[in-house]
Amino acid sequence: MTRHESKGSTASYAAGAALAALLAGFGIIADEVNEGGTMRIDQAVLLALRVPGDPTDPIGPAWLEEAARDITALGSFSVLAILITVVVIHLFLINRTRTAWFLMVSVTGGTIMSSVLKSLFDRPRPDLTGVARVFTTSFPSGHATISAVVYLTLGALLMEMAETRGQKILYLGSAMLLTVIVGLSRVYLGVHYPTDVAAGWLIGAGWALVCAMAAHLVRTRIAAKAQVTTGG
Repeated sequence: MTRHESKGSTASYAAGAALAALLAGFGIIADEVNEGGTMRIDQAVLLALRVPGDPTDPIGPAWLEEAARDITALGSFSVLAILITVVVIHLFLINRTRTAWFLMVSVTGGTIMSSVLKSLFDRPRPDLTGVARVFTTSFPSGHATISAVVYLTLGALLMEMAETRGQKILYLGSAMLLTVIVGLSRVYLGVHYPTDVAAGWLIGAGWALVCAMAAHLVRTRIAAKAQVTTGG
């Protein structure tokens, strides 16, 4: 086995272990939520972020609540749909057809997965009124799930094109930061329990990792086939 193949195998094992950990974490949280074991801590965290005596009012100055609303919009279906549409069109224009289709399939699959999980668990939203308008059930958080899918997938694509280690760190770090702050904004605004968001992060990151592993496998096979064809 060559050094390159050894590194590839190590990366594959690491990715597999990370995926197993993400899915296990989601399973543990989902099991506890189903049994009602997280409700006490969920409610305690939400109430700690509310003005005493007024559960509809998040703590902090008015600008902080407005900032949270702006940040939470970064995980909305409308904003993410616009972002993905622009990126996909760009990829088609520069003849990155496979990457464009990969991105569309990844995001569409993640969105469907989120909707199916919400329907299966059918957890009611936190009992806080007047905070923000919501239209779906609570577990897992759709904003957290789809943000993880979209931003982490885009981060992975940018890392693939990065020329330096610093660029890779910037792209992945930015993707992770966007995913985290969107999820935190949902808890701060009182529209999701902390476990909704944590589960969304885990399953969304897991889906993004599955897609990245699948894309890597396809690229590897295409490269191997091309090498055989050219006699390399």
